[in-house]
Amino acid sequence: MDRYSKVGKLVRDRIPQIIREDGAEPVIYTAAPEEYRDRLRDKLGEEVAEFLEADDESAPEELADVLEVVRALAADLGIDANQLEKIREAKEGERGGFTERIVWTGSR
Repeated sequence: MDRYSKVGKLVRDRIPQIIREDGAEPVIYTAAPEEYRDRLRDKLGEEVAEFLEADDESAPEELADVLEVVRALAADLGIDANQLEKIREAKEGERGGFTERIVWTGSR
């Protein structure tokens, strides 16, 4: 399936219910596993773009959306939130985090 010719987008699980509560009937289907992973990747890009465009007030909500998609992607790969955090901690222990705000401009 061509990633850019898809109809529709992946939405949160309760969105169809919310649409029904607003008086409309959503047209939906359940994505097959391969399509689901592909759409999660698309959704991650969408949510990151929204975060990058957000002001300081709305940034935390947008960042939470990014985290929700990251967790869904991890689950799709068979990794739970605890495992993902352990991987993150290991990388932080090996390479550090980003708390010191270091910007690399090259090597001599």
